[in-house]
Amino acid sequence: MSGQWRVGVDIGGTFTDIVLLGPDGRLAVRKVSSSVDDYARAIVEGLEIALREAGLTAADVSEIRHGATVASNAILERRGAKVGLIGTEGFRDILEIRTLRMPRLYDLAWEKPKPLVPRRLRLTVPERIDATGAVTTPLDLAAAAAAIDHLVGEGVDAIAVAFLNAYANPVHEQAMARLMAERAPGVAACISTDVLPEIREYERTSTTVVNCYVLPIVAAYLKSLKAGLRDQGIAAPVSLMQSSGGLTPADAAARLPVHIIESGPAGGVVGAQALAAPLGEASIVSFDMGGTTAKAALVIDGRAERADELQVGGEAIQASRLLTGQGYSVKTRAIDLAEVGAGGGSIVWIDAGGAMQIGPKSAGASPGPVSYGMGGTEPTITDANLILGYLNPAGLAGGERTLDLAAARAAFKAKVADPLGLSVEDAAFGARRIAVANMMRAIRAVTVERGRDPRSAALFAFGGNGPMFGWDMAAALGMQRVIAPPAPGLFSAFGLLYAEVEHHYGRTLRRVLASADPEEIERAWRSLEDEGSAQLTAEGFKPADQEVRRSASLRYKGQTHELEVDWSGAFDLAARDGLAEAFGVEHARVYGHRAGLAEPVELITLRASGRGLGERAPLAKSTDRKAAAGGGWRPAYFGPETGWLETPILARSDLAEQRIGPFIVEEYDATCLAPPGVSGQLEPVTNAITLRRAKV
Repeated sequence: MSGQWRVGVDIGGTFTDIVLLGPDGRLAVRKVSSSVDDYARAIVEGLEIALREAGLTAADVSEIRHGATVASNAILERRGAKVGLIGTEGFRDILEIRTLRMPRLYDLAWEKPKPLVPRRLRLTVPERIDATGAVTTPLDLAAAAAAIDHLVGEGVDAIAVAFLNAYANPVHEQAMARLMAERAPGVAACISTDVLPEIREYERTSTTVVNCYVLPIVAAYLKSLKAGLRDQGIAAPVSLMQSSGGLTPADAAARLPVHIIESGPAGGVVGAQALAAPLGEASIVSFDMGGTTAKAALVIDGRAERADELQVGGEAIQASRLLTGQGYSVKTRAIDLAEVGAGGGSIVWIDAGGAMQIGPKSAGASPGPVSYGMGGTEPTITDANLILGYLNPAGLAGGERTLDLAAARAAFKAKVADPLGLSVEDAAFGARRIAVANMMRAIRAVTVERGRDPRSAALFAFGGNGPMFGWDMAAALGMQRVIAPPAPGLFSAFGLLYAEVEHHYGRTLRRVLASADPEEIERAWRSLEDEGSAQLTAEGFKPADQEVRRSASLRYKGQTHELEVDWSGAFDLAARDGLAEAFGVEHARVYGHRAGLAEPVELITLRASGRGLGERAPLAKSTDRKAAAGGGWRPAYFGPETGWLETPILARSDLAEQRIGPFIVEEYDATCLAPPGVSGQLEPVTNAITLRRAKV
């Protein structure tokens, strides 16, 4: 059927993943090397190859859904735009002062990241609005014009404006927007009340600056991508995955790129969420293990848990709401992901005390693991898996990359096994166990640390290395099922095909709930809903295809941070007690206790989300990509107690009937491992593999 194929594209530092899904569920996939100098080129060229291999043409593509790392890479590599910042007089150093939160509490040598805007490009102007929205000092237009002219003279690419208490009254920032349009029409500009009209000056300022920092780069990238697709005759609309797990049109992403910073990881969680329902799994933990990091997220009752703030541009450390400050604050809706620096490329090393350690340093794509034969000298987790027989020496990605087993064994022997007095296979097996212990922290961060018990949930394992570690992770956490989805190594791209268009809106309305005016709250909520509905209507969604949800951020008076609570229906006098009770229940769930009924609850921010409900994508059939070598047997090592076992090498289709481990499923993009005593079977509806403890 012409024009009915959806395309999902996810960019990584090493590979760009392309997934095509037909109206009948046919799935075609392709991995191509990322073009770091111009990411759009790899997408255009890779999509041309993928279409040709699938026997399709440009006219068959109905839409392109894209998970991009362009914004996050620009921050990590410090190659964003040259940004100027204009703030309120007396508040020049908000970006320096931050919130005094540090990720390493007892490390006196730790230094906070340098601000994205140097002090010489941070200017202030006389103006002041108080917390109620009243103007106490009018905006000095002459000083504002001089500040804009000065920054233009400094050659800035973008100007950010963040005034104190602008969330309560945006009049001064709106005047600045008009002034910048007049005096600096060729310079990108952002005002904080367009980016984040919410309380807290550091978070609002930082989010606005980050948006400006990546805006020219993202805009240029999307322009290049559209031009390249147009040259190939592809006229399909392009949508970008947001950090929240919802899609946004490319034009909206170009205007507010701060919402797509964690675009790539969100796709896999959305895909796991979509496949969990037909499998009858109410709760799942998504586990995405790639070459450098492992990420975990929690899905409860079909909805991914979300956070309202990200730390971007910092190190990959154990995620925790207590460990903030390692990067730049971005206050935006995002899937609540925990990340640790453990992946296939993580280096195995011996510390000064003689203990084996894994990562966080990675061999990366270049030089890569020792077994890649690209100059790597440090043993990695991938080398350990090869030594243990879990990976096929004939090659990865359909045989496109052969592996050097002898080199991997030599590196492990010299740098790990001999210093510890172990055999090479025991050293490699030990490295895997330590990697599992490290990665468990990510899962604990989104379950136990959030007041959730993971034992009743299924582990949804994907990424190039996820299915190879899935059962070990689940067993260590007491989980009973592991699900390996189709195309697991390209699953972040796959998940994009099941996302919905989604927009989030918020407005600070700080009121003690018991004395708040219900009509004022209802008007504010309706205004946010109307904004979301107008946006969706402009994007072509009929009212019947729109879904709007309300929520509110609340806290006990005197607390520093809020909890978000969903709300449905109109808000009237009777609803005040209901919202307060819902907050108390959520507080007890998260923190294990709640205050008495006399403790005042404070409303901080009203929120609304709008979703465009398009036609659901069909469930995917098996990929047309074949493994490097189907069938046969290979010796694999399962620890000192079990030793080496001859292990069958299977294709996914071989699990149409239940098989008892050990076995290894080899695919184009990933390898799935079932140890002894574990059964595996293909789920016919979703084409996912489910691993369980075998019944004796």
